[in-house]
Amino acid sequence: MIEKENGIFPAVCSLDCPDQCGLLLHKEAGKIVKIEGDPNHPVTQGAICNKVRNMTARLYDEKRLQYPMKRIGPKGEGSRFERISWEEAIATITSRWKKLIAEEGAESILPYSFYGNMGRIGTEGMDRRFFNRMGASRLLYSICEAAGTEGYKYTMGGSFGTDPEDTVHAKLIIMWGINAVSTNMHQVMLAEKARKNGAQIVVIDAHKNQTGRWADWFIPIMPGTDAALALGIMHILFAENMVDEAFLQQYTVGHEELREHVRQYEPSVVSAITGVPAEDLYRLARLYGQTSPSFIRIGNGIQHHDNGGMCVRTIACLPGLTGQWLQRGGGAIKGNGGYLEHNIPALQRPDLRTKEARQINMNLLGSALLELDPPIRSLYVYNSNPALVAPHANKVREGLQREDLFTVVHDLFLTETAKYADIVLPATSSFENTDFYRSYWHRYVQIQLPVVRPHGVSKANVDVFRLLASGMGYEDEALQDTDEDLVRQALNHPGNPALANITYESLLENQFLKAEVQPLFPGKLRTPSGKIELFSREMEEKGYPALPTYVPLQEEGDLPFLFIPAPNHNFLNSTFAHNEKHARMEKMPKLHMNEADAAALGIANGELVRVWNDRGECELTAATGSDVLPGVVVSQGLWADLPKNGSRALVNALTPDRVADMGGGATFFSGRVRVGKLEKSDVY
Repeated sequence: MIEKENGIFPAVCSLDCPDQCGLLLHKEAGKIVKIEGDPNHPVTQGAICNKVRNMTARLYDEKRLQYPMKRIGPKGEGSRFERISWEEAIATITSRWKKLIAEEGAESILPYSFYGNMGRIGTEGMDRRFFNRMGASRLLYSICEAAGTEGYKYTMGGSFGTDPEDTVHAKLIIMWGINAVSTNMHQVMLAEKARKNGAQIVVIDAHKNQTGRWADWFIPIMPGTDAALALGIMHILFAENMVDEAFLQQYTVGHEELREHVRQYEPSVVSAITGVPAEDLYRLARLYGQTSPSFIRIGNGIQHHDNGGMCVRTIACLPGLTGQWLQRGGGAIKGNGGYLEHNIPALQRPDLRTKEARQINMNLLGSALLELDPPIRSLYVYNSNPALVAPHANKVREGLQREDLFTVVHDLFLTETAKYADIVLPATSSFENTDFYRSYWHRYVQIQLPVVRPHGVSKANVDVFRLLASGMGYEDEALQDTDEDLVRQALNHPGNPALANITYESLLENQFLKAEVQPLFPGKLRTPSGKIELFSREMEEKGYPALPTYVPLQEEGDLPFLFIPAPNHNFLNSTFAHNEKHARMEKMPKLHMNEADAAALGIANGELVRVWNDRGECELTAATGSDVLPGVVVSQGLWADLPKNGSRALVNALTPDRVADMGGGATFFSGRVRVGKLEKSDVY
């Protein structure tokens, strides 16, 4: 494909998005000029989001990095860099690392990455092999789905849910804590088909965003109280005999204990906790208990709370009470990645590590850089931009400012993190690489082959790690494997029969293939009992309540507002935030607040406001109305430190870096703030 200057070529969207679309790239004179959805992809069906439709603006942005650079000025804002060769860059990095390993040990080096590109060999292949061989500190990849994944696993045994393509048959669809219009558009398309066949769509969220406005019924809820709402629904389901007793007997454990436990979650109690009127709670419970098939899409937003794991664990119990797992299109999805699990040990090669190394939670990066003993002396960042996306961002930036910290950043742009780097390396886009992709929502595996040549002298992750391995003198065969070798090894997974039909050759022939998944029921789950665990002995042994339980959020002094820094429509985390076209489409960073709260503070719609707490502050434009409950404020998007904004829209300056109840997850949505009108004298 790369040799052909013109034509239409298949591709995969690399973004950290559940939809993982099949694409068609239109190429003229060696450049991509148009991106569209693949009409033959069973889930994509030709439709893609605005972000990706306009991705050529990102691919050919004049600010995109083309060659390696070294810093010649101070770290941070105002940094200056000069061009160097790849040979000098690799020699500089490896010489510093060899010295650090000799003097302070390999654990003084920390890799930091996430899923800026979801290609599996580029995000968890040669990189993991290299750092395993080195013996570097290990990163706990917990910034996104960790808490909810663990909570769901306690109930259902792993990331196994409904086939999204079957949800067209549902008669009730509940979108719970997910702005699906902006973050899971093909679930919306499937729901629209279901709605044409008579389905009702309910959205439960802290913010009436685009998905809330699209719903048949929007239910606003106080952030972090979702478990209480689910328990209130259970109370009514049991009290009014709307549970499936036969299913409970055959496929669950702990239903009798749960029946007694939820008596305490009376509607009046739950209403006081959640802000959902008792009559709405009854209406919702009866709608769920009397409609079949009914389907719940469990979103990522819920898990970003202090109690996020328990919230997801609790909601995941609901389909078991009503037996919806036996109905086509019924059940729930938190994630479906368990069905597509590839051979992770073969890809990552943990056997290359000769001894255990410390593990550092990525949500605690600021504390790790400033307080860890023995200290981190070098940071290698790729597929992520922690100066913008990590919680307690001011602490992170203070850590990055350390002159004794040798930082390398591999990225497409001179990101906020790259401005603190000593060496900056230019990265290829996914359309310049070979990789394979697997969704964590639908059940398709896809392959990407290079469509265009690398931008400038940029290199893919796998290529850079091969160069670094050579520079370090590592001669292990595993560090010399080709891209094709890596894909083959990852897909060769005898332990997952669902991938039996998916090989390197079959993907080359078909571009995408669906895993051969067996129904969850009848069958045996991967829980200790093999059943849905409404009561979990495993949780009890680990110090959690064995039954689903509402646990309030942690207190943060007398700060009046719960602050939710949610995603926006035109960025994906920090991806696209640096591109002017996408920033123009999103218009401006806003703070949504209830009109009564705004009036009490003398704030008018469209005015600049200061938002602050002990961790930091930012400036946003007030959007007043009734889209959030009193006491709640919501921002949308991770805005880049562009000249238009400076760093004044850095919402993660406000977010806590404490970890959630499960999995070491992030608590982005459990922080509290003050809000005040920004006086004209304070405006830059």
